[in-house]
Amino acid sequence: MTICQVIGHVWATKKEESLAGLKLMVVREMDERGRTLVAADAVGAGIGERVLVVSGSTARRAMGRDNTCADCAIVGIIDSLEVDREAKQA
Repeated sequence: MTICQVIGHVWATKKEESLAGLKLMVVREMDERGRTLVAADAVGAGIGERVLVVSGSTARRAMGRDNTCADCAIVGIIDSLEVDREAKQA
């Protein structure tokens, strides 16, 4: 699992059939790499929220679609995060 922040939406009128009906979001990893990824949203996340993201077969399982080509999925919205005993609110 990776902690990311939702930074945008993806709209694609033409896409692979297995992606039909999936809400696609742009997320940025909240680590030193800060990679930008596209993730299928399983929980209704919004822009600006910190989220938990999984990848690979775990992402497909989270979406309930083992045959989809989605490689990343948002599986949780973070309410709060504690690092080094310092609570940080979302």
